[in-house]
Amino acid sequence: MEFAESIRKKCAACFREFNKMEHLVDHMRTSYHSLHEPTCALCNKHCRSFDSLREHLIGPLPKQECNKLFKILGCKFCLSILESPHALKLHQHRCRFSGVNYGTMSRPANKSTTVVDNGFSSHVVALACQMVDGGGNNESMDVCARVCMVDEYENIIFHVYVKPPISVPNYRYENSGIGGEHLRDGMPLKQVQRRIEEFLCNGEAMWKIRSPKAGKARILVGHHLHPLLQSLHLQYPSFMIRDTAAYPPLMKTNKLSNSLKYLTQTYLGYDIQAGVQDPYEDCVATMRLYLRMRNQVHQREDYPQASDPRNRNNFAPSRQSELERMSPEAMLAISRSDYYCWCLDSM
Repeated sequence: MEFAESIRKKCAACFREFNKMEHLVDHMRTSYHSLHEPTCALCNKHCRSFDSLREHLIGPLPKQECNKLFKILGCKFCLSILESPHALKLHQHRCRFSGVNYGTMSRPANKSTTVVDNGFSSHVVALACQMVDGGGNNESMDVCARVCMVDEYENIIFHVYVKPPISVPNYRYENSGIGGEHLRDGMPLKQVQRRIEEFLCNGEAMWKIRSPKAGKARILVGHHLHPLLQSLHLQYPSFMIRDTAAYPPLMKTNKLSNSLKYLTQTYLGYDIQAGVQDPYEDCVATMRLYLRMRNQVHQREDYPQASDPRNRNNFAPSRQSELERMSPEAMLAISRSDYYCWCLDSM
């Protein structure tokens, strides 16, 4: 009887146990567990991030039963479980990426060269910039010196050196590979802004953009996009942005981001940013991370976000008594995510 009662007070998602049902209800009200969370394929434990799931499977103190099976059948990149060691070998060959493939579209030469494809049909683009030091009180004001955009097939659609609007005291040549001779004939910042807006809006007025699934505007992918867009003096609707630094499943903690270098090495299986940094390489890495997250298969839900008005009463205080009589599984079934899962972009 006591065992059955303890099971009833155990969260069906994270397996945390509580002394009272009211505490479990409070936990469900604030945890936003959902079918979109990274989940262990062996024990079905829900984790807030893939880093937490990795700790659960192969961390310093993993769950032993899951750890033993994962060592035999688990993919260390996507953390999925395969049916046999042979299937795992074939899967990891496809799951692990090699370094970037420049294909038929070369990077800009050492002068201000623009590579533009006006005919691409991708609904998603990735953006990255190379920064130089623009001075400031503590010499920390970044100025965009090189911009790259790619489509979801890793083709370059825009790659240009940017003529800075102010003098540059430090080009950070060791990391950027950029000198004054590259920027002297660069494209003016306002013209760069206009071209990027044209690519993003795709003929749709900025104020008319309402949804990533309606209209012609494109989804923007990148890493730490907020300061990047600030440096370009650009604004774009937040619901059209997919930032790998701010996506909860890819973050270190709720408030701490992982570096793009770490994410690429851990989840894609190759190294970037060794020596001179290349914005094309960063674009490809963020696009690959986005597509990996978008291609996850999650069960379809009606109104999948907690912020949807139709979910506002799921855990309302007025339902406290009713919720306390529900099973943990039933509460998980009505719980919704507090973030937009990128798998919804493919639905």
